[in-house]
Amino acid sequence: MENWETEEVEGESPLPVLEAVDYRGGASVRSKSGSWRSAGFIIGVEVAERIAYYGIQGNLITYLTGPLHQTTATAAENVNIWSGTASLLPLFGAFLADSLLGRYRTIILASFIYILGLGLLTLSAMLPSPTGSECQVGNEFKSCSPQSQIVLFFISLYLVAIGQGCMATLSILNYIQDNLSWVLGFGIPCVAMIIALLVFMLGTVTYRFNIQQRGKSPFLRIGRVFVAAIRNRRSTLSSTAVKAEQFEFLNKALLVPEDSIEDESCSLSEVEEAKAVLRLVPIWATTLVYAVVFAQVPTFFTKQGITMERTIFPGFDIPAASLQTLVTVAIVLFSPIYDRLFVPMARAITGKPSGITMLQRIGTGISISIFTIVFAALVEMKRLKTAQESGVVDEPNATVPMSIWWLIPQYFLFGVSEVFTMVGLQEFFYDQVPNELRSMGLALYLSIFGVGSFISGFLISVIEKLSGKDGQDSWFANNLNKAHVDYFYWLLAGLSVMGLALFICSAKSYIYNHQGIRREL
Repeated sequence: MENWETEEVEGESPLPVLEAVDYRGGASVRSKSGSWRSAGFIIGVEVAERIAYYGIQGNLITYLTGPLHQTTATAAENVNIWSGTASLLPLFGAFLADSLLGRYRTIILASFIYILGLGLLTLSAMLPSPTGSECQVGNEFKSCSPQSQIVLFFISLYLVAIGQGCMATLSILNYIQDNLSWVLGFGIPCVAMIIALLVFMLGTVTYRFNIQQRGKSPFLRIGRVFVAAIRNRRSTLSSTAVKAEQFEFLNKALLVPEDSIEDESCSLSEVEEAKAVLRLVPIWATTLVYAVVFAQVPTFFTKQGITMERTIFPGFDIPAASLQTLVTVAIVLFSPIYDRLFVPMARAITGKPSGITMLQRIGTGISISIFTIVFAALVEMKRLKTAQESGVVDEPNATVPMSIWWLIPQYFLFGVSEVFTMVGLQEFFYDQVPNELRSMGLALYLSIFGVGSFISGFLISVIEKLSGKDGQDSWFANNLNKAHVDYFYWLLAGLSVMGLALFICSAKSYIYNHQGIRREL
């Protein structure tokens, strides 16, 4: 181990941090670096990034259907695809940080890309929108935007997604976007990210830089096991070589073909790591439907609110997208209730320290999400009935005389479901993988919501084509008063029930990694 030379500090012994250096490459002294003195700078970047991301995502469907004149279905698809991409790209960022660039350089690079995306996004909003211009689509004329503006907008949007790899603030941004200017609405997050990056760089002198040798990426290790098992699929393995439990076919990765060198074989620990990850796949797959429901919050939930009565007092209409903050409010309010009331009560009944198991927690949240989407469907049915009774069905821009507060329960319920399912999923995928694969566990958790957003976009695309045949209004017609988003909600409720049933089956047969025994859901 290299000997670090440190400066004398009056009144205390200089304690170097092993395998870490300061920004100059010298010894990292514990009393001068790391800890909370560094955390504040890093937290600032994270807060600014979250403000920027949710400030865009929360009201994105309004911008797409407004200034960019996209159809409701197309806008919802684009929001889902972008959200899915933004959820999956951090996995690539984690790979860069762990295997190539290191965390500090990755944060700097991502922040620059983020600022570039936000800057271009603001520029695209400054371009004149051709209000009143029309494009011919079949026998109909529809509003349209110039291709240059659309191309610039989506390039900017996906740069933000690449860089992506606050309750009151979100509401303020949504109000600015709806009532003042989209340029300001996109520009403020850009300025916030610039300031945050500068603050982060100011903290460089306090950071500790890890100089440990970076090992092989866990993604590559796991992939190598599957490749080796497939390569050796016709070979035989002694039954005494390893325990005959689940996924025995992966044991063939231990073999070394005669025509290969010894280094091409996988170790027993690598094979066991692959098995641990494979055991998680059924749980991963059966929770995707929850992520599909999750994708509706910034899309159709928001579109519902736009058509409803939103006046708080004369001259002030609450932005429909700001109701998304109710999800956060529900999480903040219910989390202590869960910890202080629910867990002790459940512990008294079950005798388990955590009250309920991780899988029971996830399943409970999925159940609550089913009630959420059913309630959303019932509210949408009432909204359509109110529109018909008030005679505004044929007026797409008319306000339906029904208060937006009808949407509060579906936002709040979904927030409660997140306390169960999202927290449970994070805990499950972190706890049920070996310590060396914690990044893989995080990847699996994030990918649920990325893939779920893609599935949501695919469903919307298919349903739009099928329900809009023969000139009929599709479920996602631009005039929401003629659409049937309620049908889509009922479909999601049915899929959620099926997904919950499959989840319960998978959970009952799941073998917990640390206990090594089967436990009931």
